Amino acid sequence: MSTIYLRRTYMRDLPAINRIIKDAKDALKAAGSPQWQDGHPNQRTIINDITHHLSWALVVDEEVVGVATLLPGPERSYQDLQGGTWNDDDNPYLTIHRVAINSQYQGQHLSTFLFSNLLTIGQERGYTNFRIDTHRLNKAMQAVAQKFGFQYRGTVQVDDQIDPARLAYELNLPTNSLPVEYHVNNDFMRPMVNRK
Repeated sequence: MSTIYLRRTYMRDLPAINRIIKDAKDALKAAGSPQWQDGHPNQRTIINDITHHLSWALVVDEEVVGVATLLPGPERSYQDLQGGTWNDDDNPYLTIHRVAINSQYQGQHLSTFLFSNLLTIGQERGYTNFRIDTHRLNKAMQAVAQKFGFQYRGTVQVDDQIDPARLAYELNLPTNSLPVEYHVNNDFMRPMVNRK
């Protein structure tokens, strides 16, 4: 049985992350999507995510097979939502960005594990609001977002030279009267995520 967990990324993970991002770009291109075809995310962005402790590695049997960024808002591109409104535009939110999983590990429900843990990390840090955006042709990301209860809110324009339009989704988890730490199930992650 495989050992699967999420941890912070480190500079030593850069080669693996670069391979995963390139693999994801190739898969998007093969699917006919222009997303990530303008050079983004680039090396500078990935290094910034790592050095600012925003990036998380999905590890299977000690191999980094996936990556995602958990970025605190506000996000500039989300300030001009078209065709809808955010349900909660008053409270802080986290945005999930740059999600990619090695294509050799597709079909193993690792995106479910990844998202579940990212939401747990966010809750551990006191967030109940999450946002994500993706290209209209990225059906896989749309399916994952909807699986976790993200609601479509409209479209946003991101920094993309080819096609900047993105579908924007939002998840508003209930705010509990008890501290958030009493309402998460992934207790094994608490010591790691509490180190800010």
